[in-house]
Amino acid sequence: MMSNMISLPEQFKKRMERMLADEYDGFIESYDEPAVRSVRISMMRTRGKDIEKLASYITGMPAPEEVSWCPNAFYYTDDAAPGKLALHDAGVFYIQEASAMYPVTVLGIDGSGLKVLDLCAAPGGKTTQIADLMDSSGLLVANEIIPSRADILSENVERMGASNVLVVNEDPMALAKRFPAYFDRILVDAPCSGEGMFRKNPEAVNEWSPENVKMCAKRQKMLLTCASSMLAEGGRIVYCTCTFSPEEDEGAIESFLAENPGFALAGQHRLYPHTHRGEGHFAAVLCRASDLSSAAGCSGRASGPISDSARKKGGFSPKGGRKQFDDALLRSFLEDTLRPGSTVRQTIENCQERLISFGDSLYLAPAAMPDISGLKIKRAGLKLGTFKKNRFEPDHALSHVLGPDDVYNCIDLDPDGDEIRNYLSGLTISCSADIRGWCLIAAGSFGTGWGKASSSTVRNHYPAGIRRRAFR
Repeated sequence: MMSNMISLPEQFKKRMERMLADEYDGFIESYDEPAVRSVRISMMRTRGKDIEKLASYITGMPAPEEVSWCPNAFYYTDDAAPGKLALHDAGVFYIQEASAMYPVTVLGIDGSGLKVLDLCAAPGGKTTQIADLMDSSGLLVANEIIPSRADILSENVERMGASNVLVVNEDPMALAKRFPAYFDRILVDAPCSGEGMFRKNPEAVNEWSPENVKMCAKRQKMLLTCASSMLAEGGRIVYCTCTFSPEEDEGAIESFLAENPGFALAGQHRLYPHTHRGEGHFAAVLCRASDLSSAAGCSGRASGPISDSARKKGGFSPKGGRKQFDDALLRSFLEDTLRPGSTVRQTIENCQERLISFGDSLYLAPAAMPDISGLKIKRAGLKLGTFKKNRFEPDHALSHVLGPDDVYNCIDLDPDGDEIRNYLSGLTISCSADIRGWCLIAAGSFGTGWGKASSSTVRNHYPAGIRRRAFR
């Protein structure tokens, strides 16, 4: 527990007292409460599953409280350790702070074929939330300017089984030049002074200063300007922060609108830790002024899918990444490993134009893939695998979009058992003698990784960089 009257910066407290007036005492008292913890269960990964049963298992609670503004999201207590569950590695859920889930719910992911940009996407909580709502349709560009954070973003996209995501590592201004009036939805989760992190991360208190607030506000102005140039007619921008600073929140919006009269505010809302079950967030919905009459505010969703004419505006032709690859090796892998009824196999076989290669790696690109030449790409959709001498080796990402019914060979392990722990730690596991070749390793029927079986032993192909060392 943190002692708020000692630890919170005095200048911060004075400003919050001016802002909140009679609510100030309740706000301050909230810092004597434990941080709120929550998970968001993937709708894509759990389709057809008993969500209540899964939520109880993940949170360790018979009837966990739901996050009211986000479907499939639940609170858990400090006694639980969901990050140590094998189902976390399988991408069944994402550990995400509850109020951070709010901005995506007002982004308006309400139609198929949308082109969406998450401008400041790492570590990937909001990106994977958007991808979940898009259900593998359309295009989601997730950008992160810092390379190491872009790597983490890419790993989380992979873990959650998101197949329509283009992960890029670019300066927002470079993207703005590349994608004029292109995206139907844009999320600007702006780097901020982090005042909504004080209870969850006491280090954020030490990093706070009035000077940092001003620096963040300047950067946020640039991000909004970049985003506005990339918004297609009929689209919307959601600007959000995890701070309470008016300079970074309402002030940033007012400043943007003053300089961009073609845009209007459709709604804004702030979640405080004393009024909502979360740590704190701000979200504002921006639309072009001509589109405002058809846009819902923060409490609702957009009125409907973007028209085809608006979606095509500013588009790019899919090109620039496709090279020759060994079709015979890929076809042999598909025929030996994936059942004919597998949706993934059918897509690969029927959408050859979406197959693009980078060196020896093969990707299934999103259906709405733009020209990616010259961009710093971390992930170009679903990585299918790698061509090696005389064989095609499936990638870890492919395992996370498959289930037992998709493959000929699946070893479905108890998510609480020793064998899945051994597998996630990089050890070999045993199998029946009749299983040979590539096999999907599942945890509780959720695809988790690959193994190669021979003589009743499965050689472990779980990536070395993410192998486990400890379980609860």
